[in-house]
Amino acid sequence: VQLQASGGGLVQAGGSLRLSCVASGRTFSTYVMGWFRQAPGKEREIVARISWSGDSTYSADSVKGQFTISRDSAKNTVYLQMNSLKPEDTAVYYCAAKRSISRPSYEYWGQGTQVTVSS
Repeated sequence: VQLQASGGGLVQAGGSLRLSCVASGRTFSTYVMGWFRQAPGKEREIVARISWSGDSTYSADSVKGQFTISRDSAKNTVYLQMNSLKPEDTAVYYCAAKRSISRPSYEYWGQGTQVTVSS
C-alpha cells in the first residue's frame, strides 16, 4: 500500500486548506484511513479517521467543527478539509492506513505534508 499526501502549504490564520491522500496498491474496502499531525517538539496525534466505506468517522476534540474528513472511493482518495485555521494547527500532516478498525496501530504511512498557519 502506498499513500501520497498533498495539499499542504502556507496560509494565513482563518484560511482553509484541503489535504488529499491518494492510496494505491490494493483494494481498501475494510481499511481505516487516518490523518495525523506532528507539530515541532510535540508528539504525533491523530486528527481524524474514516472507514473506507465512509460510514464511520472520528475527529479529535481539538478539531471538531473545524476539520472534516471524507473520502472518494472511486478516486482512492481521502481528504481533510481544514477551515478556520489557527497558528496552532501548524504541523506536518500525515495520512495513514490500517487494514481494519481492530488493528491496534496504523500500518502504512504517507510522506507527510507541511501546513503552516501564519498569524
